[in-house]
Amino acid sequence: LFGPYGPQQISLPGMLSPNAATIADWNLFYHLGGNGPWIKKVDGVVHGGIDAPEGCKADQVHMLSRHAERYPTSAAGDRMLSLLQRIKASNVTLEGHLEFVNDWQYFSLGVVPIRALTTTGSYAGTLSAFAAGTKLRTRYLSLLTTPPVPNFPLNFWASDCVRVIETARYFVTGFLGLDWDSSSLKTAAAKAQLHVIPETPDRGADTLTPGDTCLKYRQDMQTGHDYGLIQLSKFRSTYLPAIAARFQAQNPGIRFTDEEVYSMQEMCGFEILVRGSSPWCDVFTQEDWLDFEYARDVIHYYRAGPGNRFGPVMGWLWLNATAELLSTGPEATGSVHDGDIMPMLAALDLFPTEEHLPVTRRAASSRAWLTSQITPMNGRIIFERLTCNSASFNTSKGGADSGAAVGHFIRINVNDGIVALPTCASGPGSSCPLKDFLTLVHRRGEEVGDFRTTCGLDADAPERVTFLHQ
Repeated sequence: LFGPYGPQQISLPGMLSPNAATIADWNLFYHLGGNGPWIKKVDGVVHGGIDAPEGCKADQVHMLSRHAERYPTSAAGDRMLSLLQRIKASNVTLEGHLEFVNDWQYFSLGVVPIRALTTTGSYAGTLSAFAAGTKLRTRYLSLLTTPPVPNFPLNFWASDCVRVIETARYFVTGFLGLDWDSSSLKTAAAKAQLHVIPETPDRGADTLTPGDTCLKYRQDMQTGHDYGLIQLSKFRSTYLPAIAARFQAQNPGIRFTDEEVYSMQEMCGFEILVRGSSPWCDVFTQEDWLDFEYARDVIHYYRAGPGNRFGPVMGWLWLNATAELLSTGPEATGSVHDGDIMPMLAALDLFPTEEHLPVTRRAASSRAWLTSQITPMNGRIIFERLTCNSASFNTSKGGADSGAAVGHFIRINVNDGIVALPTCASGPGSSCPLKDFLTLVHRRGEEVGDFRTTCGLDADAPERVTFLHQ
């Protein structure tokens, strides 16, 4: 099973399946484009697992996390409900692959607020966030218990959104225990303090959500925030009409639009997050799901990732603030939205492409940009600073200063898969020497430009992140 813990094998109906051998290895969760439960990154990772390389140990960790599993956003939910209402109003009794819809009930109607964390089923967001905290406590326990022990309370940050704040609170409970907040249990002293950073335009660069503060990004209807939707629409037109035609052949009394078919695919993932499974998943072929997966790659790549001209400059803010901590200070943790993680990855250029993702066809499966594995629900990017003894690195590769007894290196963990920086992987376990990492971040800052200038902000707007500290 795959909740927070491992993969679940989901097979499509035999009548739609290319062959039985493919079905045996098919895991739908890797093709839901961020709409499904947390999954481990398996493509493009360093061989050897997530244990620290021999002779090394982590002495700092910095995590940027997406909120945990949730219900649909209001926009996605409205599309789903509109589709279901139109089906009902048509008085058509559906047949074929959609026959189940005649008796199917929507998974959140009148039960919970839209966009909230899910609280039921095997993949409940509340459970996932708590389990993530417990997992990382186990992994990094020595940072909490081995001298020098950190000063309490530890600081955590979350953007000002209910599902993000809840994710942070459940995570910290798993990481530090029920008594982390002195106000909740009236203990003598708090173990942690959660700082909520407003998602307001006046924050300028001093924010966890630069997409809300970059004025030109929000105003530019062609190459700003909506660029992802524009490119998504182009790619969807390459595969959704054929699916709609397939459904109409089974149900001549109703014709579905591209957007409605896309909503059906979205319902698969979101119902899994609430109920643990979904009949919508069995409506589509593996090719349909590969196209949906890529559609989700396209929207995020062009909305705030490497394909958007604003993405790198927005993402450099958190990246630079974290680089400063890696050069000096202790661990830090922040919870945000997937749309705020993509810019950081664009700034870091962790998943480069030789050319922008095409929208007239599906890119090769070997592509580096895989939204499903980068930002699934509760997806997390962890920067580890490793301290390694001299025997563990080769100074001829720039691993450390000549004659140094120890060296410091940066390793990046993406959903429990170690990903090497394409231009800096000479350290133990394909890590990046700290001094080279800092140089890389500085160079990227010069390349992406000034946040205030690019975003059209006033000269007196905040120019950098100031709240990340312990």
